[in-house]
Amino acid sequence: MTHAMPKGSNIPLDARNVRAVLRWTPGPGVPDVDASALLVDGGGRVRSDEDFVFYNQPRHPSGAVRHLAKKRLVEGATDAIEADLAALEPAVDRIVLAASADGGPFGLVPDLCVLLYDAAAAGARADEPLARFDVRPETGSETAMICGELYRRGEGWKFRALGQGYASGLVGLATEFGISVDEEEGGEADDAGADSAAAGAAVAEPAQSADPEPQPVPQPQPQPQPVAQPQPQSGYGYPPPPPMPPSPPVLPAQPAYGHPQQPAVQPAYGYPQGRPVPDPGFRLPPQGPQFQPNR
Repeated sequence: MTHAMPKGSNIPLDARNVRAVLRWTPGPGVPDVDASALLVDGGGRVRSDEDFVFYNQPRHPSGAVRHLAKKRLVEGATDAIEADLAALEPAVDRIVLAASADGGPFGLVPDLCVLLYDAAAAGARADEPLARFDVRPETGSETAMICGELYRRGEGWKFRALGQGYASGLVGLATEFGISVDEEEGGEADDAGADSAAAGAAVAEPAQSADPEPQPVPQPQPQPQPVAQPQPQSGYGYPPPPPMPPSPPVLPAQPAYGHPQQPAVQPAYGYPQGRPVPDPGFRLPPQGPQFQPNR
């Protein structure tokens, strides 16, 4: 019979070899999920980085805890941790079962749950989970989750459903339990992200010279001044005289009823003018008796 566990509940375990399976529904835009385990002591810390079991370190040195390969089933994708509780050193007080999302937060991972199996069971009992816990993130922005934990209680073991989220990812979760995140097991993605951030800072803030060369201060360029147009001067309070009207055009002399005209003589500005030379061929026209001299 499978126990449907609410958050914060716990159940005793009769099995000593258990398999915790993370299962979710994959699809376009759904982050990938990785299972991991941290073996912690009574103080809630790992004894060394070897107590962190995940995809880059899939087996604990004691052999009691190991990470299994991912699978694609009809029900969904799975990633699992298997633990031999009877083979654990007495110093190990708990096995924290964690999950991390790659490519987005857990708010984008549908149908995430933890299924707990008896790994030593055979037949139909091997396919029936001992317990099921539906993991639901509280905010949706979590990128790492503590799904549950296997912990000692007297001479036996129990499983507790937790569902505690971390927005800082697997590195933030592991750091809380004493894992050295600057080691290789901290994750290549985090190292690459740190390198990218350092490179971005180098580009954003170029190094300054210790003794920079003085730069010339730009001088303001003179602006062209408008040329003043001459204004008519006043005649000491009198209004200026009106402009002179244009001279009328000189018209040619009209003929005097058929008599030849003398060409107009231009004035020589005060000098006496020469008399016109009479035309030797000029003859007066016939005159009436009133103009005849007395004979």
